[in-house]
Amino acid sequence: MELEEGDVVLCTVDRIVGTNVFVRIPLNGNEVEGSIITSEIAPGRIRNLRDYVVPKKKIVCKILRISGDRIDLSLRRVTQKEQKAVMEEYKLERSYTNMIKTVLKEDANKVLEEITKTERLYDFLEEAKSDSSKLEKLVGKENAKKVLEIVTSQKKKNFIIKKEISLKTSKPDGLELIKKILSGFKDIEIKYLSSGHYSLKFESSDAKSADNQLKAAIVEIEKSAKKQSVDFSILEK
Repeated sequence: MELEEGDVVLCTVDRIVGTNVFVRIPLNGNEVEGSIITSEIAPGRIRNLRDYVVPKKKIVCKILRISGDRIDLSLRRVTQKEQKAVMEEYKLERSYTNMIKTVLKEDANKVLEEITKTERLYDFLEEAKSDSSKLEKLVGKENAKKVLEIVTSQKKKNFIIKKEISLKTSKPDGLELIKKILSGFKDIEIKYLSSGHYSLKFESSDAKSADNQLKAAIVEIEKSAKKQSVDFSILEK
């Protein structure tokens, strides 16, 4: 697993130094450090940083920049939906960890360490639902079956990611051009809102997947709009 700009990640507040907050981010079985400047904690004037962050508290942040070993984060740019999605995944991962320990007993820690060297347990088990080969290689077919029976029985919430965009043109065939630009996205629900305004909605059991799918669709729409000389913009709510 690699961290990328734009990722929404779960962090643990480590320390507050002056106007900077330093956090720990789990990555491949270890932790890396990130920092948040005061203006990225919350909008408006902040009288006391500890109203928002205290050491050992878990917070959800967005990665703004990665420059070498430095990771700049934002707390204020995380939406409520993004925060809920990340915390939901965190709770599920804790549940998965306990389940692995119950099934594998004394072998659990070794297996968990092997999995988290390269990816999150949550992502590993989500992938195992459709392809159990890696799980079977680690724990054997019988144990893999037990693990997947429990994982698939867990009730999982679907995450909905929405964006609003604007597509406008003065061309006589503008409506047809816009229909063409918005066609071909079968997994994304597209709705007309008002003159030139459209909403895009994608639903998935994985928050990051939903976000990435919608971002990819918006990139394609923007490219297509540019080719057709149609004005494109993302509407911020």
